[in-house]
Amino acid sequence: MLSPEGRVVMISGANRGIGLATANLLAERGYKLSLGARDLGALETATMHLPQDRTARFEWDATRPKTSPAWAEGTLIRFGRIDAVVANAGISPRARLDDDDETAIDEMWEVNFKGPLRVIRAALPALRDSGHGRVVNVASLAGKRVLSDNFGYSASKFAAVALTHALRRAGWEDGLRATALCPGMVDTDMVASAQIPEGQFKIEPDAIAESVAYVLSLPNNATVAELLVNSRFEPAI
Repeated sequence: MLSPEGRVVMISGANRGIGLATANLLAERGYKLSLGARDLGALETATMHLPQDRTARFEWDATRPKTSPAWAEGTLIRFGRIDAVVANAGISPRARLDDDDETAIDEMWEVNFKGPLRVIRAALPALRDSGHGRVVNVASLAGKRVLSDNFGYSASKFAAVALTHALRRAGWEDGLRATALCPGMVDTDMVASAQIPEGQFKIEPDAIAESVAYVLSLPNNATVAELLVNSRFEPAI
C-alpha cells in the first residue's frame, strides 16, 4: 500500500459534501491537500480546522478554464508536486429528453465533464512525474445506467466515466492510475430535496471519502478502474 506521507492531493468542490469529507479524512491520514472551490471564502471557513502547514486553498471554477492551470501551478509552487486529483465538483439540474431548453445540459457538460477534464489536463505532467499518480473521478451510478428522467445528468456522468478510462490508457506507462468512483445517492446538498424510493437510502459522505482513500492507497499493480457504491439492493450493473 502507498504511504500518504509527502503525497499531495488536489480536491475540487472541497468546501462541502463529499469533497469536504474527503479533505477531512485525507488530512487525518497525513496527506498534503490542495483544495479548490468556486467560493474561496466558503472554502476557507469550512476547512479552517485542517493543518495549515499541509493545506492550500485556491479559487477554482469549472466554468472558467483558466482557473484549472492556475490551481495546478499554485499547487506546484506551494508543495512542489502533485500525486493525485480527486475530481469531485458536480451539479445536477434537471434536463429531460423532451425539454427544448438545453441550458441545463450545457451547464452539466461544462461542470461535470469539462471541469474534471481541465483539472486533469493541468495536473497531468506532474501526475506522470509522480510515478504513482492517481485520479479519482467522482462520477455516479447515473454514469452507468439511466433510471430517472434527468438524462442530461446521466449523459454528463457517462462522459466522466469515459474520461477516466481514457486517462487510464494515457497514463499507464507512467504509473498513473485512474478510477471512476460511482456512488448511488449520497447525503449532500445536491440531493437534499430528492425523493427517495422505498428501500433506498442516502450514503454518508464519509463512506465515499473512505472509498477515495482506499483507491489512493493501492499500489500500481492493484488498480480499480471503476468502483460502484450502491445504496440499495439492485441487480449488478
